[in-house]
Amino acid sequence: MKNYQHFPRVALMLVVTGIGACLHTMSSAQTYPTRAIRIIVPFAPGGASDLLPRMLGQKLSEAWGQQIIIDNRPGAAGNIGMELGAKAPADGYTLLSAPNGNLVVNPHMYSKLPYDVFRDLAPVTLIAAVQNVFVVHPSVPVRNVRELVTLAKARPGDLTYGSPGNGSQGHVGVELLKMMAGIDITHVPYNGVGPAMRELMGGQISLALAQTQAAIAHIHSGKLRAIASASAKRLAILPDLPTVAESGYIGYEAVSWYALMAPAGTSKDILGRLSAECARAVQLPDIRERLNALGAEPVGSSPDQLVATMRTESARWAKVIKVANIRAD
Repeated sequence: MKNYQHFPRVALMLVVTGIGACLHTMSSAQTYPTRAIRIIVPFAPGGASDLLPRMLGQKLSEAWGQQIIIDNRPGAAGNIGMELGAKAPADGYTLLSAPNGNLVVNPHMYSKLPYDVFRDLAPVTLIAAVQNVFVVHPSVPVRNVRELVTLAKARPGDLTYGSPGNGSQGHVGVELLKMMAGIDITHVPYNGVGPAMRELMGGQISLALAQTQAAIAHIHSGKLRAIASASAKRLAILPDLPTVAESGYIGYEAVSWYALMAPAGTSKDILGRLSAECARAVQLPDIRERLNALGAEPVGSSPDQLVATMRTESARWAKVIKVANIRAD
């Protein structure tokens, strides 16, 4: 003890306290979880943002022997549930299932939100990506993106496209193509995917950017014509369909993705354990099969990979939203 006899008492207490806190954090991460985990879903039951955490939660529950509770908190375009998740205790027992729209689109559409996705949330994992496809009504005389651009330039403003609503991927994704191609196509927002698809099949609108699973049966039946994949690579389910990038618009991509987040301040050890278990779970054969049935591809990223994706996507859609002057309803 003589080596420490001149060490300031307060400094020594801080060191001991710091070591104790570190050991407590390590112990908490090693034993986590010891009770039920709640996953807040900022939308009503039934959509991908609800189904994906339910699939994941089942596997987490099986692996850890703890109940996973799905807590649906819909309203205000998901912002009610997002705020609730952002302000929850940062102990690993409250998580948030968030689609890319809430993470990288809404912050640029709303003048003020009660949370900041980069300041108030900690990334866990990107669960899965849902691929989108450009589809037109058969009466529209185009079979690829080049022909669509040519027609739109010849008839500026005459073509119409439907989306599930302002700020949806079906909205900003088409606006990105319009910006890159220099074309004018009129937006018709609907209250959800179903009404937009019905109007498209009825010929009331010209085209849409739709999730593959919502459009694939209509493509095969001939009620809709697929002209391009909006992903970076061709779709396994439609291997002959070129991407928008292959059609000459290099760098174009509009994919819907779903992430698992935690409140900021959650232990990195807990985040790492959650991320690793989620990555394992989404690659299980039965989960992959269920994801494929939804038109989704498993990802299971690390927290660092997710935050990098968020920053890239946030910058992409901020520019589109500004150019197209998109505002919340």
